[in-house]
Amino acid sequence: MPELPEVEVTRRRIAPLLVGRKIRSVRTTADSYFFLTPPAEVAAALQGRTVSGVSRHGKYLRIELEGGGCLVVHLGMTGQLFGSGVSSVRLLSATARASLAPEEQTAFEPDSHTHLHLRFEDGGADVYMRDVRKFGKVLVLGPGETHERLERLGIDALEVSGELLFSATRKRAVAIKSLLLDQVVLAGVGNIYADEALFLAGVRPTRRAARVTRKQCDGIADALRGVLERSIETGGSSISDYVAPDGSDGSYQDERRVYARAKQPCFVCGSPIRKTVIGQRGTHYCPSCQK
Repeated sequence: MPELPEVEVTRRRIAPLLVGRKIRSVRTTADSYFFLTPPAEVAAALQGRTVSGVSRHGKYLRIELEGGGCLVVHLGMTGQLFGSGVSSVRLLSATARASLAPEEQTAFEPDSHTHLHLRFEDGGADVYMRDVRKFGKVLVLGPGETHERLERLGIDALEVSGELLFSATRKRAVAIKSLLLDQVVLAGVGNIYADEALFLAGVRPTRRAARVTRKQCDGIADALRGVLERSIETGGSSISDYVAPDGSDGSYQDERRVYARAKQPCFVCGSPIRKTVIGQRGTHYCPSCQK
């Protein structure tokens, strides 16, 4: 978390708070592994620049700057990108989250986990990036520059085809679930949507990739695009820390068929959903519907 749908929802909802606005000032926390570009350099590169667009590939956002260059953002596991004035229980510390009812929440105030704070010349809403665990990343690129993290990404998962997936599975001994999570193959897929797509396609996540047929690859590709698009429509999955830039929660978690439903009955056949571990990732599937 967040995966492609949550990052795409973030892109669509943060763009109006960024595009066309000139950055007046930049505040950061101290240097840490959150910053792939040192914070002082981030501030120097952004101050006085106007945002021209916001794009996405896989789980990475690119905040494009007029005149060239961009700020690359990865939300990691607990990253949050949002505007000032919003309130959400997910923007509070664990202590406050446990002690305050939602109606008691006030507008967010920057805290020690707010690693990037942008103010703008027009005096409108500020933009924050907050990450409790610091697994998120920010990186500044100059005009024409790239980075190995971006260069090694595969095709964006919304563009996957059965043909591409079938080609990627040949002679691969890894489980099909592991292949779907490989960002070099497909950029943007994470644990939730891999489990959900494999259920819809009727393919067990433990099946060796090389044993998945062409027809099954077509089914997986169709199912994957479908669950990603549906999650985007519903605002993504708000299971733990994810919150949209306007402070709202997603609702796709209410439509999950297998993910995090271990021992609960399958909606199709009634068999208990099973949980196993593949590549150190909790994996959920129906033993009857998936072969």
